[in-house]
Amino acid sequence: MSNRERHMQSAAVFVILRKGERVLLLQRMATGWMDGQFSVPAGALDAGETIKTAAIRETLEEVGTIVHPHDAIHTHTMHCKTGSATWMGHFFVVESWHGEPHICEPDKHTQVLWCEVNTLPDNLIPYVRQALDLIKQGVNYSEFGWV
Repeated sequence: MSNRERHMQSAAVFVILRKGERVLLLQRMATGWMDGQFSVPAGALDAGETIKTAAIRETLEEVGTIVHPHDAIHTHTMHCKTGSATWMGHFFVVESWHGEPHICEPDKHTQVLWCEVNTLPDNLIPYVRQALDLIKQGVNYSEFGWV
């Protein structure tokens, strides 16, 4: 066994609610991270939570939809470096849910937007854009910000 120092990675979850060729986006505000940019429902894991459980919880907290575990399909993992932080992003595609998506955290989001995957807004968070593009191509792993 090597004496190398082990590096702990934080994890984030991203949920792509998809209706045909459209995906649900939220515009961020007043969070201190990527404000004014669009993203999919996303967030960090809470203590003791699995990645899939975090994805389901974040979807309910941010857009009020109920997702059953079997409907949240892990489709992409991204190893990210943003500034001095490194983390793993786990992207889930959901095509079936209960409830109509709406803003549940008006202090963090300004609008909900259904957008065609081929005409995503210019102000989409770059690593979310990369994941959406690669998921369309069937690519299940990528890296962002390491170059």
